[in-house]
Amino acid sequence: MTAPPAVKILLAPNALKGSLTAAEAARAMVDGARQALPDADIDPCPVADGGDGFAAVVGPALGAEPVTSTVTGPLGQPVNATWHYSATTRTALIEMAAAAGLALLEEAQRDPLRATTRGVGELILAALDAGARHIVLGIGGSATTDGGMGMAAALGVVFRDGEGRSLDGSGAELAAIASIDPQGLDPRLKDVHIDIAADVDNPLLGEHGAARIYAPQKGATPAQVDTLEAGLAHYAAQLEKIHGGPLRDIPGAGAAGGLGAGAMAFLAADLKPGAEVVLDLLDFDARLDGAQLVLTAEGRLDVQTSHGKAPAAVAKRARAQGIPCIVIAGSLAPDADTLEACGITAAFALCHGPMTRDEAMNRARALLTAATRHVIATFAAGRGGTS
Repeated sequence: MTAPPAVKILLAPNALKGSLTAAEAARAMVDGARQALPDADIDPCPVADGGDGFAAVVGPALGAEPVTSTVTGPLGQPVNATWHYSATTRTALIEMAAAAGLALLEEAQRDPLRATTRGVGELILAALDAGARHIVLGIGGSATTDGGMGMAAALGVVFRDGEGRSLDGSGAELAAIASIDPQGLDPRLKDVHIDIAADVDNPLLGEHGAARIYAPQKGATPAQVDTLEAGLAHYAAQLEKIHGGPLRDIPGAGAAGGLGAGAMAFLAADLKPGAEVVLDLLDFDARLDGAQLVLTAEGRLDVQTSHGKAPAAVAKRARAQGIPCIVIAGSLAPDADTLEACGITAAFALCHGPMTRDEAMNRARALLTAATRHVIATFAAGRGGTS
């Protein structure tokens, strides 16, 4: 008598910020899955949404090797930024956060008026020097609200104020821009296709825009938020002339402090939801083939998850193939139930009892292993214990 095929379970966790990388989360979930169903076909597939850790997730799948370049940090200090490059496909994977990320600064150092994306442009130059013909730029986790001005300046765009003085690129300088000359852009960019992987879908301006939603997280006071909003509005009018059409309301234009808008205008980049870019690069739909269950994980599950975050993208693709998708999250917001519309079948909290946030973060690996074991054991029981 032929034995029934093993149950296939796809494990597709995002990083749990401050606790586990996506790869570490996947390993923890594999342990739990093996404990629950030793004979199951377990496929670990860590995912990302364009934010921190994006290149580390996608790099191995593309055969891309890590490269370190010294570039300008968010406040002008030199930083050693790691990116990934595949000489075979001439593809570069760059995280803007490696050069201009909030994680590079102590909380007291955060200064969205001074912070610049210049180092991001310098990483793009490094990729061009390596021979890249395709660049995937993940734009999450930024410390900046300069609309990509610093990046563009590093690539040869000249910004001048009303007195003809050159501007370096920062949030404080946006309102001072009197002219933009893109003629000096590195000519190699014409032969490169750039995909922008945005981790959020916010527009550039307004109540849900770059300044009002994210600048406070980067240290902006209410008065500075108003300054940045006015500066971005002034900048947007000039960007749209270069772009040749409206871009301020394009979903993702406000990602990374407006870097999404700047990349579209100056680099003719294709702006896409980061999670979708990552899943395509990982050939995720093919890996779903034959799966009976998909498990994903996230630090916090809330209504923002549906706005470009990886677990929602994973659930959407699983639902399209009729596969249940369960999320394990460090914390569940009261509005998490609304995410059923994204394809999430059920959601479970990482913690099985009262504990402090620090304790939960310190024990994240063991907790994730245990939660995975319980979820899969329950799933197996519902199937009659089949493996």
